[in-house]
Amino acid sequence: MLEQQLNDDSPALLRFPQFESHLYEIAAGEVAGLTEEQLDFESDKWGWSGWSIRRQLSHMASGNFRWFWQRWGLTMYPEGPPANPPNAEEVKVLAQSKYDRRLDEGVYWDVKLILEELQRGLALGQTILSQHTVGSLRTEEFEYADTGEWPWFYNIHSTGLRRDSETPTKIWFNLETIFRHRYYEHITHLYNIQRIKQAQGLSTKTEVPIEGYMALPGWDLSTPD
Repeated sequence: MLEQQLNDDSPALLRFPQFESHLYEIAAGEVAGLTEEQLDFESDKWGWSGWSIRRQLSHMASGNFRWFWQRWGLTMYPEGPPANPPNAEEVKVLAQSKYDRRLDEGVYWDVKLILEELQRGLALGQTILSQHTVGSLRTEEFEYADTGEWPWFYNIHSTGLRRDSETPTKIWFNLETIFRHRYYEHITHLYNIQRIKQAQGLSTKTEVPIEGYMALPGWDLSTPD
């Protein structure tokens, strides 16, 4: 992800242009035309193939609702609420389901429905960006509880992330870090989707950049070749 030289008054949309359409389009392109069997292929041969393509996509969609709505709600939208925000009942199936950080599979199993929610969640992010500048991305912070499950997180987000001086389990993200995290999550799971396609002898549609979490030393970038 190239970080443009933008001043603090620049629109935040210029800092993360991928959220407008690119992330959705490359995800939709990779799953287009796949059969149900191909979408649901899983294997214990590789660590990255424990979740099927369908479940990788569902995780991507669910994460946007957790990070762009469920955790901090309207505080992320200083100029007013987004269009079509999830109501309380929707949050339960989009961001709080029993399916391990995925959409509720009893409601969102059809890949078309998953893609619709992926697009909807990315639109929340786009709305947040439209209401901020590059400067406010870096100054506005949001509290989060850190129980130590993400030790690698600090190796990537050297700026925009700080630990509370009085409560060790409390950390603060700025908005730039939140959007970096979501971008890195998207491309990481897109790369997994591509590897699962390759394991089935299927071709991929685009080149996913190896950056962010995937660029960390020791990250499993293996392929089925």
